[in-house]
Amino acid sequence: MKMIQAIALSFVLGAAATAHAEQSVQRTDLIKNDIDVPGHEVVQVRVDLAPGVLAPNHSHPGEEVAFVLEGTLEYQLEGRQPVTLKAGQSLFIPSGVVHSAKNVGSGKASELATYIVRKGEALVVPAK
Repeated sequence: MKMIQAIALSFVLGAAATAHAEQSVQRTDLIKNDIDVPGHEVVQVRVDLAPGVLAPNHSHPGEEVAFVLEGTLEYQLEGRQPVTLKAGQSLFIPSGVVHSAKNVGSGKASELATYIVRKGEALVVPAK
């Protein structure tokens, strides 16, 4: 019986670790709406990152304005020096520029990402 309990516990702990890893970057879609620019839309997303987590290199099919809601995030834009932002600070990321964001603080970090993007394209394009 103890062997069965140990196996069951290992499954529960393994599932909890997997769930934690999947939630280390959490995206919450807030709004998606057409705008007056033909073929474009606005998309707004909340992104939460656990401590030490890196959102790997990617780009977007349009501009992004990243506003740090809480914590400390380090942004690395291709061809530029890294910039570290704290709650209340924002950053403009031009269309197609490869970038990453890392939570460099000790607690959760969150950003409000607002995109003006080409309609019908993938919002996040992983870098090659």
